[in-house]
Amino acid sequence: MITQLKELRAHKGFVSLIGARFISNLGNGLSPIALAYGVLSIPGADGKDLSFVMAARFVPMVALMLVGGVVGDRYKRNRVVGGADIIGSIFVAISAISFLGHFPSVWLLALMGAIFGVLNALWWPAMVGVLPEILPKEKLKDGNAIVALSSNIGFVVGALIGGTLVTLYGSGWALLIDAITFLIAGILLWNLDLPPMPKREENSVIHDLRIGWHEFIARPWVIAIVCSFAVINMCFESIWQVLGPLAYDQGDNGPRNWSLNLAAVTTGMICGSALALKVKFKRPLATSMIFIAISSVWNFAIASSQPLIITMICGAISGVAIDIFMVQWNTAMQSHIPEESYSRVAAYDALGSFGIAPIGVAFAGPAAAYFGITPTLWATGILTFIAAIASLSVKSLRTLK
Repeated sequence: MITQLKELRAHKGFVSLIGARFISNLGNGLSPIALAYGVLSIPGADGKDLSFVMAARFVPMVALMLVGGVVGDRYKRNRVVGGADIIGSIFVAISAISFLGHFPSVWLLALMGAIFGVLNALWWPAMVGVLPEILPKEKLKDGNAIVALSSNIGFVVGALIGGTLVTLYGSGWALLIDAITFLIAGILLWNLDLPPMPKREENSVIHDLRIGWHEFIARPWVIAIVCSFAVINMCFESIWQVLGPLAYDQGDNGPRNWSLNLAAVTTGMICGSALALKVKFKRPLATSMIFIAISSVWNFAIASSQPLIITMICGAISGVAIDIFMVQWNTAMQSHIPEESYSRVAAYDALGSFGIAPIGVAFAGPAAAYFGITPTLWATGILTFIAAIASLSVKSLRTLK
């Protein structure tokens, strides 16, 4: 890993990119704990309110993702990403101040989340296109692995700090730190010295989306992964945003114990990134989807009320699987999709992969209240396993090198 990092440092902008991802994800490690237990601390709030707040962040992101893809292919991607982070820090800070000033409300947090979702729709397609502008194609796998490693180290540090901060001081300070990290990361990304976007014909948004759609549907392996992850992300976001915090919403140590689970998952991701640097899979996507099927052990461990150490171990296994997949997937996309339409294809990917995630998040709280937390968690694990295995039926996915 040290050798690869030394080689990649020579490419202008790479160090700033991994620094920004570390700082931003430190804040991202704080926010799910702070926001979830902040909502549950509001008098009268319950799992349904938590689902409402978390879903509010997803709906505008999904609805506007295709527009974000067009923006990411028209304008300098680092400026789109940096600008979204800088503006987003303002709305995270407003949420933080509401807790520090003792006037939080479910509707205020949902509104701030919805605005942040709009910014995320711009951020996501542009962000995945930044690295190919910094590194040549033959370096992308190593670059993706190191970016993921940096991001995950930041997240695990944030998750560990977040559990302690929320337990001792409440959600306000944790969210304020999250806002500061977004601001710093945004400035770093805004100031990257990347080449201007290539000149292209001035076409309508519809025309640009049509071109991106043709690139997207031309590859059955892309469609297979996206369809599978529509189900997988729905289940994962349900447990990450709602079901996990509800399962650990017992006693004073609930935030700490949930933060340890998140830290375990992210520690597994760190190991997955390191493994992706060392190992070259002959069939990268097929192998990755087998790992994703195995990742459902975390759902099952929490569902069966295993001791904390067992759920953490299973979370770490899940994290290894997730990051092995992410490195292989990003590298495959960046290697096979034309750079000039990459953000639009990534937008279709994100739209499909997360399209029904808001539904899962919105219904997770009510489902847990009606059926119980345990049956709902079992359902997420079973659906994850089936969706991952089903993707292997597509030949081009199994044979992609």
